[in-house]
Amino acid sequence: MFVIAGVLIVIISVVSGYLASHGEMLALWQPFEVLIICGAALGAFLIANPANLQKKTFKLLPQVLLGSRHGSAFYEQLLTCVYSLFQRSRQEGFLSIEQDVESPFDSELFLRFPDVVRDHELVQFFTDNYRVFTITGLPSHELEAMMDAELELISEELVAPGHAVNRVAEALPGFGIVAAVLGIVITMGSIGGPMDEIGAHVAAALVGTFLGVFFAYGFVGPFSAHLERLGEQELQAYLCVKACLTAMASGHPPTISVEAGRKMLPPHLRPSFVELSELVKQFR
Repeated sequence: MFVIAGVLIVIISVVSGYLASHGEMLALWQPFEVLIICGAALGAFLIANPANLQKKTFKLLPQVLLGSRHGSAFYEQLLTCVYSLFQRSRQEGFLSIEQDVESPFDSELFLRFPDVVRDHELVQFFTDNYRVFTITGLPSHELEAMMDAELELISEELVAPGHAVNRVAEALPGFGIVAAVLGIVITMGSIGGPMDEIGAHVAAALVGTFLGVFFAYGFVGPFSAHLERLGEQELQAYLCVKACLTAMASGHPPTISVEAGRKMLPPHLRPSFVELSELVKQFR
């Protein structure tokens, strides 16, 4: 909601200031300049990034407009899911949850938490490391070190979409100059013709420069920053799972293990101690 409001504020501020200075809106209507700038920017994005990063970037765009899926409701489900798995394993043994860990996306236990199951990478991180601990019995510090090494790679992947879009933002003013130069080429070809036609070509060329800068700093740059923040927010979920697994590997009961994970969440998103206790009561 705030992103949409921000987009509207940027557009209204620039347009209203232009009109207040007695500018003509029709002069800004240059669809071919937009085609050159946006088409070149999209092509450069596709050239610079592998297919998996392209897909991930486009997949994240709805979250930029509608908000992150990793909200307070998601973290409540995540902590409850971790607790239920730990509690069942403690009461009935690992064999009782072996099938859940091996096939989490077909597991009745995991399917009770749809927001968590939707995050395939996070579920895979959780089940893989839990499986490693149950099979090898690694000490908590060794398990933590192994997860830290994996999280370094994951953190780079999570912020990669933001970095990719930021490179497009940095290139957009240059593509605006390209559009402007092409406009000047057209202008030079019309020298000797009517002055109003030459003036229209010069205006179109200048609009190309304006649009490149406007798109870069008004929209694409802020969008890239938002994508980076989405990646950082998603990383908090991994850190939460890591804290839960480390506490569990240290021999703590499920209640203390999920409390360790709760402490890793941002204050405005984490459930309170009492709220978490109420959530996990049904699994005791």
